[in-house]
This record gives sequence, C-alpha cells and structure tokens, in this order.
Amino acid sequence: MTIYFYKVWQPYGCFSNFSPHGIQIQGTYWSTVEHYYQAQKFVGSVDAVIIPAIHAAPTPEEAAALGRCSTRQLRPDWQVAKTQVMREAVLKKFLTHADIREILLNTGNEILVENSPTDYFWGCGAKITGQNHLGKILMSVREEIRQSLLLSVITADCASE
Repeated sequence: MTIYFYKVWQPYGCFSNFSPHGIQIQGTYWSTVEHYYQAQKFVGSVDAVIIPAIHAAPTPEEAAALGRCSTRQLRPDWQVAKTQVMREAVLKKFLTHADIREILLNTGNEILVENSPTDYFWGCGAKITGQNHLGKILMSVREEIRQSLLLSVITADCASE
C-alpha cells in the first residue's frame, strides 16, 4: 500500500513540512521545516537579508511565499544543496518529536508519497509522474531511525552481558 500525504490536517499530515513541529539546527529554533528550508535558499547570497523575515514569518505558508519570490537571488549551490538541506531538517524533525517518529516508523515499509498536485520535484504532481523527493527522504529517514534504534538495542544487549 502506498501512503499519500499532503495537507497538515489530513492523515499523515505530520509528514508535511508545514506541520507545527519545530526544529533546532545550529543553535537556531525554526517553527517548521518549511521555515528552515526556505531560509536556507539564501544563505551566503546577496539576498540573505530576507532570512530573518522568513524565520519570523507567522505561518509556514508565509515563510514559503517569502522564499519562493522569484526576484530574489538564491545561493549559488542551491540546486545541488537543496535535497541535503531538506533531509537534514526532516531527520531533525523526526528525531526531535517522538510522537511523529512513531507514526513514521509505524508506516513499516510502505511507499510514502507527497501528494502535491503542483510539485513534481518534492511531490508526485497531478499526473503522479513527479520525482517525490520528499517521500524518498521520509523513507530514508525512517530507515536511518530504524537502524539507529536497532543499533542501540544491540549495543544495550552487549553492555548488559
């Protein structure tokens, strides 16, 4: 079975970058993954001055709008860095919040798909032909957390012998 997610209020909405699960990265607290991701587009660019406004945006929708403004110059390596930036934030989110970590782990080995009708990079797009990079990151994070939990169980077993 494939698990589709998109809006925060729908089933598996906690997988959305707009979900209200804050993260702390490099000493800074971000209200949502979306806030962090949008701000990272401008690190080291001439438009880095927008980062505090993205950070302070009252909603992830507003943070996204600020980050998607086409007149701003993105950091030069953004096309290469964006997937790693997203993965770092998503991993941090699920390591930070035990409740949604359990939801993610309870998806077993199901395929996770961001059911965005407009995003063919992060989601599946309207025609279900998108690259689904967010779903792939979530599945990768799920496996990494699973492996680290397994390793900690094995390590604890060895220590008690």
